[in-house]
Amino acid sequence: MPITDWPIDERPREKLLQRGSESLSDAELLAIFLRTGVAGQTAVDLARSLLAEFGGLRHLLSADQRRFCKSRGLGMAKYTQLQAVLEMARRYLHEQLETSGSLTAPEQTQDYLRARLRHYAYEVFSCLFLDNRHRVIRYEELFRGTIDGANVHPREVVRRALELNAAALIFAHNHPSGVAEPSRADRQITQRLKDALALVDIRVLDHIVIGEGEAVSLAERGLI
Repeated sequence: MPITDWPIDERPREKLLQRGSESLSDAELLAIFLRTGVAGQTAVDLARSLLAEFGGLRHLLSADQRRFCKSRGLGMAKYTQLQAVLEMARRYLHEQLETSGSLTAPEQTQDYLRARLRHYAYEVFSCLFLDNRHRVIRYEELFRGTIDGANVHPREVVRRALELNAAALIFAHNHPSGVAEPSRADRQITQRLKDALALVDIRVLDHIVIGEGEAVSLAERGLI
């Protein structure tokens, strides 16, 4: 049965307008992005099969061009459209950080860092450089590693913070495993960075670990 023959309150677009986007399942959200199905499958059916094929929304959204385009119902046009949507989301969140004044809402910061880091299949260590009023100067990805970790060099972090005249920093890195729990190595490098930056009067406000669908703040855990 085509979606146009479904009850109005079960159609993804109408459901979104009536109840809000948060009421939709991953398959329904993806169906709106796909717009049409394929022979024998509605857009929702196709979305469900794609989520099963890729192992979830995160893996589908982070798939490389070759992997994405070879799947039924997808292709280069959908790939470029998706990349544009993801980049718009990242820029929107970054503008929110830049225009919100001082960073006083941890949830907003974590939303932005999740959008930047959660899709990587390898570990990326990044930093938000802040001024003395905790306004964002710049976001940068400083070190990249493998699925097992990234080599973080405190000297390089200190040098870059001084170049940008930063007064405080928020670190973040992803765990490609999807588990956001900070490791012993995470706690150790945080302390090393904190000690190195203290020598030049730069504060470390937080270190946030990004997982599959969550983020863990070392500051909230009392580890900074």
